[in-house]
Amino acid sequence: MSEERYKQRKQRQKERFMAQVAAAQESRGIVIIYTGNGRGRTTAAMGTVTRALGHGLKAGVIQFIRDEWSVGERVLLQRHGVEFQLISMNLTGKMHNRIKNIAACTEIWQHALRMLRDPELSLVVLNELACVINNSYLLLDEIIEALNGRPINQTVIITGQDYPAELIELADTVTEMRLVKYVFT
Repeated sequence: MSEERYKQRKQRQKERFMAQVAAAQESRGIVIIYTGNGRGRTTAAMGTVTRALGHGLKAGVIQFIRDEWSVGERVLLQRHGVEFQLISMNLTGKMHNRIKNIAACTEIWQHALRMLRDPELSLVVLNELACVINNSYLLLDEIIEALNGRPINQTVIITGQDYPAELIELADTVTEMRLVKYVFT
């Protein structure tokens, strides 16, 4: 490679790097995915909600596979003004009724859309969204459209396993939790 060609290549690399640095300086919300077969996806998301509250920010949580049973993090965070919306039925039980599951997902998705359009919410958690996507209870294109249309400063955390490549590509950060050892196995 000639000296001149080498300098041109290095200049292009520097320009790409500087563009990345400039983009990182933008004040905007991001999309974070916590995925994998390990424990801690929801815990990581709820920890971020707690941190947001500590900074005086507002947050909302949509739980796609939780039932009405009491969960400690929900009880605590609701006391501090975090809105939780829970799916009306258990999507993971033995008795699956596709029509009822789609209806329940469509209903809770309306709450998610409201949160994703609310400029007052700095953080929205879509907990266990993968179950809904992987069972085709909601359309992936509609989810991506909502994520792309959210207020510019809103961060979204998505938890669950086995996300499609399109959602991984859209995310700014993807963390895979890997199970090394679990007390009940």
